[in-house]
Amino acid sequence: MKFIVSSSSLLKHLQQISGVINANTVLPILEDFLFEIEDKKLNVVATDLETVMRVQMEVESKANGRVCIPAKILMDSLKNIADQPLTFTIDKNFAVEITSDNGKYKVMGENPDNFPKEPSADDTTSFNMHSSALLTAINKTLFAVSGDDLRPAMTGVFFELSKDGVQFVATDAHRLVRYKRTDTHATKTDSFIVPKKPLNLLKNALPDNEDDLTISYNSNHLFVKHGSTHMICRLIDARFPDYKVVIPADNPYKLIVNKSAFQNALRRVNVFSNKSTNQVALNINGSELQMAAQDVDFSFEGNERMSCQYDGEDLQIAFNARFLIEMLNAADTDDVKMELSTPTKAGLIKPTEQGEGEDLLMLVMPLMLNN
Repeated sequence: MKFIVSSSSLLKHLQQISGVINANTVLPILEDFLFEIEDKKLNVVATDLETVMRVQMEVESKANGRVCIPAKILMDSLKNIADQPLTFTIDKNFAVEITSDNGKYKVMGENPDNFPKEPSADDTTSFNMHSSALLTAINKTLFAVSGDDLRPAMTGVFFELSKDGVQFVATDAHRLVRYKRTDTHATKTDSFIVPKKPLNLLKNALPDNEDDLTISYNSNHLFVKHGSTHMICRLIDARFPDYKVVIPADNPYKLIVNKSAFQNALRRVNVFSNKSTNQVALNINGSELQMAAQDVDFSFEGNERMSCQYDGEDLQIAFNARFLIEMLNAADTDDVKMELSTPTKAGLIKPTEQGEGEDLLMLVMPLMLNN
């Protein structure tokens, strides 16, 4: 088996899928890329048994064939080779010889028959979505996913499909993000939970443009196709919590602040907060918002004030500042609106203007005020 490929093009394609490969894996073959040549097209596959990613590219070749090549050494060598054609020659024992303009490199490949088979797309339901829409959904929800493996349902993003649109929900029990797209329509009402890792991989592999993606799913797997890039991942087999019951229907007090000024003030004040809670108390009084943090153990204290628009009774409420800073990142507007009620009830954060076909709602639970 022999083929010729551009070194920079190969590296670019491998970088799209190399994130799938875990450093410390149980099966040595999972540290390899599977190279498959068919009709002058090279398919490269990477898997960790939960997620599979596949890319395709044109190569010069006369014969079809398959081989597994260790990923790390291949990537490391390609990063140091200037853009030029490389000739790969593979013998019957799967020894791989790579020839460049000035060099010759050898690496031992493995039998491709030992590489895990990818799940088949049987009995799937499909819908289409713009690449930028899925990217935005991932970016706006992924940060709120839980890292607690004891609650597997919360370790992924909940996709809720209907004919009216698609909702993406993530929560870690302290905060919740719900992002809705009304410009994407599924064929039927359905739902599933997609793990964090494959969504992170998609974030790096998908272009931020209006390209159409085909998203298919069955009871066990999700299949995402963009051009010649494919991703398959196992869905989380758990029941997502009934998140709708925690979203307050009517928070009467409305606070509008400049997003970046509020974020920067929170960052400064949070330096002086207790590091285990990141607690910052908000004291809202008329058109003034005061922020206070303290760490009693070290006698640290930080206070700031800023102007705001507020409609409601004077209120003192405490939040985890790190959560607030992360959530504010998800709003794309200059100003953000917080809807509050009492110091013990969840606060809502929304952009002051929603994008066309979009609806973003974020919820954060307050902390007990230690007065």
